[in-house]
Amino acid sequence: MSGKALDGVRVLDMTHVQSGPSATQLLAWLGADVLKLEAPGGDVTRGQLRDLPGVDSLYFTMLNCNKRSITLNTKTERGKELLTELIRRSDVLVENFGPGALDRMGFPWEHIRELNPRLVYASIKGFGEGPYQDFKAYEVIAQAMGGSMATTGTEDGPPLATGAQIGDSGSGVHTVVGILAALHQRHRTGRGQRVRVAMQHAVLNLCRVKLRDQQRLAHGPLREYPGQAEGDERPEEVPRSANASGGGQPGWAVRCAPGGPNDYVYVIVQPASWAPLCALMGRPELAEDPEWATPQARLPKLDALFRMVEEWSGGLPKWQVLEALNAHNIPCGPILSTKEIIEDASLADDGMIVEVGHPTRGSFRTVGSPVKLSDSPVDVTSSPLLGEHNAEVYAGELGLGEDELKSLQKEGVI
Repeated sequence: MSGKALDGVRVLDMTHVQSGPSATQLLAWLGADVLKLEAPGGDVTRGQLRDLPGVDSLYFTMLNCNKRSITLNTKTERGKELLTELIRRSDVLVENFGPGALDRMGFPWEHIRELNPRLVYASIKGFGEGPYQDFKAYEVIAQAMGGSMATTGTEDGPPLATGAQIGDSGSGVHTVVGILAALHQRHRTGRGQRVRVAMQHAVLNLCRVKLRDQQRLAHGPLREYPGQAEGDERPEEVPRSANASGGGQPGWAVRCAPGGPNDYVYVIVQPASWAPLCALMGRPELAEDPEWATPQARLPKLDALFRMVEEWSGGLPKWQVLEALNAHNIPCGPILSTKEIIEDASLADDGMIVEVGHPTRGSFRTVGSPVKLSDSPVDVTSSPLLGEHNAEVYAGELGLGEDELKSLQKEGVI
């Protein structure tokens, strides 16, 4: 009865690859009418990392569900005219081209604002204004320049990228926040505005606790990190933390049987959980031992502490370790492989792993919406075929005749 949260919001999606499509897919899940505008050749990810010949790749399908697709060659005069009309009819425009691409196309922000003063124009770039602004940006470059790689890995090893797409999809989530805020403000002012998100900035925002720790170094080494004990020489920068939590409660991933690559459980040792953990390890005497009984006593010996935990956990399967720890309310979580996640019945039941039918590739599994609204449930539908909605939009909504549609297609405009 109440419809979707973003019913009535038209989004002109001029994005490609991951950062932009991840943002517009979230908007589509929330009910916006997202019109994906592609060059006649299509988003490059339609063909990237294909697992089946001649069909859209999983890379594309998993980032473009719930959208409509039209094709348009915006380098042609008629293409520019049609783009102008689409802009006039939209509430939001999202793009993640290289810097200045839309300007060179003849659509700088000033012109777009004249065409549609109510439009929210969101841009995702690699970097903000400054010396990096013209650099090309990809996922791991954003991680490298946003603070993630320098703080990921082992103490003496090289910087490492995280498997989470914090540069691309992380930027997409930040962009959605900006768009929703701008739409909300438009209700009061009647005006649209520009929304800018830089991938480097999004990664940095997700790494803020590392900037916290950089400032804490002024007062001594970070004892929560591996190899950082009281009296040690203070490092100049935050070290790589390996699997340490780096927070107020120490944690580590401990090995379990039979010793496979993901046979681990992550364990947090809180003061209240020390005594039951000692009992599980078969070392109940340590609960009252002044060398171990307090967080202050344990902090300089975290390596030895988690080796003791691993002596116990290493002989048990991770699900048995998980059950034993949870029985005593000890914070923990198994390391779940991608195979375990995609086959997890609880995630499927909660709509986080969903099966979606596709007209050419058959069904595929994808990630559902992590945002759950009680009055706006998300039904994940297939990504569109290239230009699937050309007639629906150009004829049905813009009023073009059938002969012109055929002509535009023949001339390569759509």
